[in-house]
Formats: sequence, structure tokens, C-alpha cells
Amino acid sequence: MLGATLAERLEIDSMRALCAIGTSGGVTNAARQLGVSQSAVSHKIKRLERALDCTLLARQSGGPLFTDAGKRLHDYALRIVNLHDEALSDLGKKTLNGAIRLGMTEDATTSNIARILGRFTRLHPSVSVRTRNSQSLNVQAWLQADELDLAMMQVFTTDIQPQDQALFDDTLHWVKSKDYELDLARPIPFLSFDTNCFYRKWGCSEVLQEGQSFEKVLECPSAAGIQSGVRSGLGIALLNGMHVTDDMHVIRNMFPLPPSITFVARVNPKSRSAPVKALVTEIAREFRLPTSLSAAE
Repeated sequence: MLGATLAERLEIDSMRALCAIGTSGGVTNAARQLGVSQSAVSHKIKRLERALDCTLLARQSGGPLFTDAGKRLHDYALRIVNLHDEALSDLGKKTLNGAIRLGMTEDATTSNIARILGRFTRLHPSVSVRTRNSQSLNVQAWLQADELDLAMMQVFTTDIQPQDQALFDDTLHWVKSKDYELDLARPIPFLSFDTNCFYRKWGCSEVLQEGQSFEKVLECPSAAGIQSGVRSGLGIALLNGMHVTDDMHVIRNMFPLPPSITFVARVNPKSRSAPVKALVTEIAREFRLPTSLSAAE
């Protein structure tokens, strides 16, 4: 039961931490998304629990993320934080007009970005946002061809460019089903997003250097499809931490250690319009980041 009195206050930053846990899947990912330590996120949740005199996180491995009270508060928090940020953006804002050509990867559309875009279009109804979705290398190619104003995508952390607005980091893992037995004496069945998947390009080149080879058994553009193939025991795959679930086995010490990846916002140097700057600023505010001067100016 939510047992707070009217004298209690729910801090907006603590509510934001609860939202981040819900959207990212846990305290560790929430800390990465917010750019703070895990202990800082845990402290914010404990402040909410003390204020409401209830437990919010289930804290059971493999179980649900929230308690019943936590689910209820999470629903309120999403609305409260959204309205809070809309008010900050709306008061004193300048009227914007124009269009933004936005390219995103699937992971960007399933993170907080979709909610940010919804809020941005409500705040700036005269700005048209046209969105395209594909793999990171395709989105990069569109940006370079001047077909996009702004790209939201994954890159290897070592490939971040000076003008990029880094949003949050993630890890890359070799995964398989828990009951799938690997036979390294034969070509390794591999599940890939598509021929232009940068996970695949890295994995194939690294494994070949180890004297092994892949046999592509599934090519699918969606993470859900790759997850299903892994769970069904079709072979192995490279998945980022956002999509690795408890019913998968993370393969360690058998293949080269994957590099870290970062989600970035990258602006077309030819697209320095006021609407693009405003959207980059809105994205940076959501992730509680200092706006990259080279990205927004």
C-alpha cells in the first residue's frame, strides 16, 4: 500500500530514476542511462520507499522488476516526469517551424526516444519530424548522403566522433540458448540482423582470425526475431545487453571479447537548423547530459 501522507514529497529526480529502471530493465542499465552510479540510483529509490513507506523493487533474480506498489508508482512517475519536462520546455519557448529528417535504429525506437519525440512534437506542432528506421550502418550512410538531419544510432565506443552527443553505453555479448551445444569443429551457426550489420562485420572478421568460421542460418532485421532464434537453439548471435534475457546463455572465454557500444545522436553538418538544435537539446535533457556544442550549434 502506498502509505505517504500529504506532508511527504516525491522528488522528481527519484521519480526519473524509477522511470529509467522501468524503461531500461534494471538498476544497472538505469544508472548507465542516467549517467550516474548504481548506488546513486539505489539511493533515489530508497528515498521514494521511505517517503511512501513501501517496497518498490522486487529485488528477486529472474522475477518481476517491480512490486505491485512499484508498478503503480512507475505508471504515475512516467506521467509526472513527462509533464514536468514538458512544462520546462514549454514555458518561454520560441515558436519553431520546419522539418527534421530523423534516422534511428530499432533500439533507439524502443528506448526513451519515442517518448521524447512525442513530447517534442506536442511542444512544437509546427515542426514536422519524419523518421526512418534501419541498422546503424544504413542510418550512417543516409546521414552521409545528406538524406537525414539527425541520426540516433549505435556505434562502437571507439568510433565516437567529436561532434556526437553520446547518450548511453551498452555491452555486446555472444549468446546462445542454454541447452544449445556448440561444435567448434564445424562452421558455427550464426544469427545476424542483415548483411550490413556492424555486429556481424566485427564478429566475422574476429572469428576468422581465430581460425573459425560462421554459417549464416538466420538473417532478420529485428531484435525480437534474433532473440526468438537464439531461444529456439538455431545458433549463436551477438546481442547488446538491452536484448539479452535471463533465458539466454552468455558465452564467455570462447570467442573474442566484443567491444563496447554507445548510443549517439549525430547531426548532419549541413543541418544546423533551430528545430534540429532544439531536438538535440531535448534529447540531452532527457538523458541528463550536457549538450554537445558541436552537435547542437
